[in-house]
Amino acid sequence: MTITYPPIGLLLRDWRAARRMSQLDLALDCGISARHLGFIEVGRAKASREAVGRLADSLRVSLRERNALLLAAGFAPQHPESDLASPALERMRDAVALILEHQNPYPAFVLNRNFDILDMNPSAVRIGGLISGGKPPKHDNLLRQVFDPEDLRPVIANWPDVAAWFLRRLRDEMTATAGNQTARDLFEEILAYPGVPAEWRRPMIGSDVHPVLTIDFLSPMGTLSFFETITTFAAPLTPSLDELRIDCTYPANDHTAAICRQLAEAD
Repeated sequence: MTITYPPIGLLLRDWRAARRMSQLDLALDCGISARHLGFIEVGRAKASREAVGRLADSLRVSLRERNALLLAAGFAPQHPESDLASPALERMRDAVALILEHQNPYPAFVLNRNFDILDMNPSAVRIGGLISGGKPPKHDNLLRQVFDPEDLRPVIANWPDVAAWFLRRLRDEMTATAGNQTARDLFEEILAYPGVPAEWRRPMIGSDVHPVLTIDFLSPMGTLSFFETITTFAAPLTPSLDELRIDCTYPANDHTAAICRQLAEAD
């Protein structure tokens, strides 16, 4: 089966629009003439591999999107795809497992760029079981869990703030990876859930005076409040690592910390 790729000119125009760069802006930034760039975009000139690399650098694209530009220009991808389960990434898997283990007794999750949950530590399972009454989540995607009224949404005490924040994260992902159609489809899907304000389609300006947003869960043991940090790999050379996010949660108060320790000791 022959695989076809979008013309590189179409991809470049999409990326320029996402970055709000004119043709002249991009040409000056990557050191090629605006005339030559114009010819590349309309298919009258072929971009060299070096030129594609410079264009990708100027447009600040992800490794996956850089590969897409190279393939569209007729070149082999620069960054080979390696599944996280592959032997080549054994040390990286060990590092992820170490972070998850050390995060106990507090929850931690491994996500991809589309917010699919790839892994979690035992504390995340325990807290999830507590707030859901032992019922497994309906979705394996974090955003669907947050936005679906039939999933975790009813137990998030400050849902409007949390949902708006996650929507902002998804919008940032869409801006950073303009070719990620899965993220765009997810954006439309979660906006269609009941009770999601139509104005959330537009970027929102936060007004919270607190230093960091907490996620407050209703539970039989009282409200549990967490804040998050996000860990990524420095200098990844494969798309799967470039897109990996480790969300580590920490208790925002003494009560939440005590409940986490109590659950861990009882397990």
